[in-house]
Amino acid sequence: MNRKAETGGGDAATVVETENRTIVLVGLMGAGKSSIGRRLAAALDLPFRDADTEIETASNMSIPEFFETHGEAAFREGERKVIARLLDEPRHVLATGGGAFMAPDTRRVIAEKGRSIWLRADLDVIYKRCMKRNNRPLLKTGDPKKTLQRLMDERYPVYAEADITIDSGDGPHEIVVDKIIAALAACESNSHIPDNTGKR
Repeated sequence: MNRKAETGGGDAATVVETENRTIVLVGLMGAGKSSIGRRLAAALDLPFRDADTEIETASNMSIPEFFETHGEAAFREGERKVIARLLDEPRHVLATGGGAFMAPDTRRVIAEKGRSIWLRADLDVIYKRCMKRNNRPLLKTGDPKKTLQRLMDERYPVYAEADITIDSGDGPHEIVVDKIIAALAACESNSHIPDNTGKR
């Protein structure tokens, strides 16, 4: 059974001392996984890794180039292998691609070796952030906002299987980082974690 954590104030040192799992950020493109992940890693004095960056390094291609050359199926397979490898490394904060958590094998290995955190954001927030950069392969054709809504409909029920759900809005990323640290501390200090999936 997945445990969901309430959010609030927390102490980074407590989390570092009591938790030994890699912290895995999941969520749709534009949710803030990389930018929030870097700040979270700094707050917890942990290394930060980005699965997309690792894939680009391994393939010597950008993500858009990889999609264009090899297709999405090959990308997902490479992504699965990279995430499994990273989860075997010492504890760190790991930002994953938007589709990574959709793969059952990847969800399983994350559940076994990591602590998953879904950064949940509304459509308008996601759309605004995604339109700032023109490097999202899945948004290259058609109506980007409609595509994002479709992806949200497909993926949000799966993202909800993450251990912790944190809302990522338009406010400062530091607020989200504080919420994550508090939720991680709650996971370790409480035997029963209330479910906050439906809370805003």
